[in-house]
Parts: sequence; structure tokens; C-alpha cells
Amino acid sequence: MFLALLVSGLVVVALVAVGLFVFGLRRRLIQRSGGTFDCSLRWNVPEKTDYSGKGWVYGVARYSGDRIMWFRVFSYAPRPRRVLERSAIEVVSRRTPQGEEELALLSDATVLGCLHRGTRLELAMSEDALTGFLAWLEAAPPGQRVNVA
Repeated sequence: MFLALLVSGLVVVALVAVGLFVFGLRRRLIQRSGGTFDCSLRWNVPEKTDYSGKGWVYGVARYSGDRIMWFRVFSYAPRPRRVLERSAIEVVSRRTPQGEEELALLSDATVLGCLHRGTRLELAMSEDALTGFLAWLEAAPPGQRVNVA
């Protein structure tokens, strides 16, 4: 009986270790090609601003040409959860986190309210990442419209 419990415990520890290793490896592979930044996302945001902190998902965004690929941090999926095209992103507002949002987001985050193909979303990122994101938006090739508030 003791041996069975010991073996079961070792199997559980081994599975947890393998899971954490794969988790870390995935993040490393996402960041390997560079151009990544920590970015929380809230998709399908209601018109009325919600400061409850609900709906925020922590992730990593990666620049890829004229797109941003957004990956959930706490996931094993190899593909991005969302893909945002530069020509379809419209920045409509910029604010600091309020209320319970401050607990759900990183401490130095700035929240951008955006529209992407008619869907309201919010992105929360550091000031450094925000500067790079806005520069990337404004650096669109000639002929593309860019809407930055």
C-alpha cells in the first residue's frame, strides 16, 4: 500500500514537472523570434467602461509584419488566441486602470480602448510597450489608414 502511494506521488510530481517544462518551453518559443511584449487583453468590451477587473486575460503579444499575434500566457496552445491586423486597429481611448482593474493588471499598465473590425477590445501594457505599439501603428505602409486617438 505504501509503495503504491509513493509511486502515485512520484508520477504526479513527474507530470507536474513535465507540464511546467512544456509551459516554459512554449513561452520561450513564442519569444524566440523577438518583438514580444506583455499585454493583457479584454475582448468584446461593453460600451460602458467596466472597472470590475473581469474579463482581463494575461498574455504575450508578438509583432509579425502587419499583424500582432496575441497568445494567452496560461495555455499550452501553440497558436495565437487572437490576431490583430494593423490596418483594422483603431485606438479610441487611453486611460489608467481604475478600481479592481488595478489588481487584475500589471502595476505599470496603461489601458488602450480599441476597435478591431467592429469589435471593442482593450489592451493593457507598460508605457514602454505602449510607445512601441503606437509607433508600430503609425508606421503603416503608405496608403493604409491608421486611426490613433
